[in-house]
Amino acid sequence: MRDWRRTYNMRVEPKPSKVLEEVSRLIIGKGDVLKMLWVALLSEGHVLLEGPPGVGKTLIARSFAQAIGGAFKRMQMTPDLLPADLIGTTYYRISEGVWDLKYGPIFANVVLADELNRATPKTQAALIEAMQEYQVTIEGKTLPLPKPFIVLATQLPYGSEGTYPLTEVFIDRFAYKIEVEYPTLGEELEIITRIDELERPTITQVATPEEIQAQVEEVRKIHVSEAVKRYIVDLVDSIRSMEEVRLGPSPRASIWLYKGGRALAYVEGRSYVIPDDIKALAKPVLMHRIRIKPEYEVEGVQPETVIGRALEGVEVPKA
Repeated sequence: MRDWRRTYNMRVEPKPSKVLEEVSRLIIGKGDVLKMLWVALLSEGHVLLEGPPGVGKTLIARSFAQAIGGAFKRMQMTPDLLPADLIGTTYYRISEGVWDLKYGPIFANVVLADELNRATPKTQAALIEAMQEYQVTIEGKTLPLPKPFIVLATQLPYGSEGTYPLTEVFIDRFAYKIEVEYPTLGEELEIITRIDELERPTITQVATPEEIQAQVEEVRKIHVSEAVKRYIVDLVDSIRSMEEVRLGPSPRASIWLYKGGRALAYVEGRSYVIPDDIKALAKPVLMHRIRIKPEYEVEGVQPETVIGRALEGVEVPKA
């Protein structure tokens, strides 16, 4: 019998997140966004944030960093920014007659790359090594980045003046795409009521980077049954084979459904992944990895459309 609950030995017990509780105390609404960011941090995946300006993306990123006692850096991406401005460079100290290393803002636990597509392709490419290998190379010297390490990036609407399109290769490096919506009327009313507090936010450190990294290791021990693994690859493959799809999800999509599923199960207090975890992650993992053929785009077919069809058409494993 296929059973993802009793066919293994679990060595750790998932536990609720004090970090998520602390950040939720300050951030009004956005519960789903905060939960997904917590999943991203525990699964070591980077996030592409999309949404209008002024909806709290920077506040959310900074609050997470403060709650885990980690370093937060915001990089305002502009066309004149150089790769060395992000990762760092060497310089000559005249007073001592030696070459020294100046670390860039990429050396932080939570990095916010604001308006990522305003930077030139050369500068965008400087982030790829950091995001993929958790290290950077400066003047031939490879330096590890701190752990935990997560890049949160925002981008302007596609085609806006003064922007450079993100390549498919670069977009695929982001594990998740999270949409940050406008607040509801009730939430906006609470925001203006608490604005003095929100402009001077106070977040209590409730964890350390070392504790977060220990939880990352616990997440890796979450059980994923063969049936759920098969469900993941069947879901991704079904989208690739659809007539409307010009470019389907890469194997990284399957990888992040797998890793994200473990993290979501951990957050939910389970020691095993269920199909509903994969369903919940389908949109944030797959949306930015699907390109629709132009002839179907004019008919209104969107990535969300084919994801919905895949979720309905692929058989869900039974325990």
